[in-house]
Amino acid sequence: MMDQDRSGWGNMDDAQFVRKTLIVLGIAALALLLWKLSDVLLLAFGAVLVAILLHAASEALERFLRVPSRWSLTVASLLIFILFLAIITLFGTQVRAQFSNVVERLPSAIDNFSKQLGIGPVSDDLSEIVNNAPTSGMAARLAGIGGAILDGLADFILVVIAGLYIAAAPRVYRQGLVKLFPVRHHGRVESSLQASGQALKLWLTSQLIAMACVAVLSTIAFWLIGLPSALALGLIAGMADFIPFLGPILGALPAVLIAFSVSGEAALWTVVAVIAIQQIEGNVIFPMVARRVISIPPALALFAILIGSVLFGTLGLIFGFPLAVVTYVLVKKLYVRETLGEQTDVPGEPGHGGRREADSKA
Repeated sequence: MMDQDRSGWGNMDDAQFVRKTLIVLGIAALALLLWKLSDVLLLAFGAVLVAILLHAASEALERFLRVPSRWSLTVASLLIFILFLAIITLFGTQVRAQFSNVVERLPSAIDNFSKQLGIGPVSDDLSEIVNNAPTSGMAARLAGIGGAILDGLADFILVVIAGLYIAAAPRVYRQGLVKLFPVRHHGRVESSLQASGQALKLWLTSQLIAMACVAVLSTIAFWLIGLPSALALGLIAGMADFIPFLGPILGALPAVLIAFSVSGEAALWTVVAVIAIQQIEGNVIFPMVARRVISIPPALALFAILIGSVLFGTLGLIFGFPLAVVTYVLVKKLYVRETLGEQTDVPGEPGHGGRREADSKA
């Protein structure tokens, strides 16, 4: 009898061990799958940002132009598409020519900058390396660059189309995600998704307004300083401003380098203009457009961007901060408030009175 009981307990222990082992292996396999699909998941997150942008535009049409809700999303999508086509039609040739001019001037600008540092010209060394490289290797590199450009364009089109589908029926995708969790957690997951979406909408709207202001101010400043291709340099500064902290630095580099090819005085005024524009953005523009925007501690936001770039490359650098916004909201709501029981203000929730996000800007 004792032997039978021990045998039964042994079988039960073996069954539990096998079950736990299978669970661990399943979790490991799921983690590996998510890691392999990280680029696809980041593109899906980009599509969510596009959907949020379209919904923000449609809500603005409903509020200010009294467009019916059933037509607001369609009208918003068409207006954005028409605006994009108009910009390409009116400024496409000029911008393309100015971007080509920037690319042509960068080598000499880098040489002038290196001379100022006492290093001497470096473009000749780069040219020698390129000329001495095997022809097949150069062809492979050029093919790789062309392929990367085409891949980036295809990813952009995919994100926009997927964003349109998500914006057309957001409830379908949100409820589908909620149903992946146990029924008892549906309410918590639903409210967390809504808070995250609202926080992203507030951040994205204010960020796009700030980017447009930076592009306009930079273009005017570079034109007054006398830099060539001021429009292209201003657009670069505005687009790079999407990435907090690192974006303003990366966006200002081409203008500063080209300013050195003009004169030392132009370079000095360019640096002053870049610093002044960033101060105007952080202390004037954001307080006006960001009323309830999520405020992430600057060090935390900076490390989130760096971690994203290290783990996921360019896509991680681009989406590092909005991913940090979502993570910040979920941690405050699900862990700090509901698990630890601490009272905390969750960005994106109704009645949230968050501070402006100027603290998290460079």
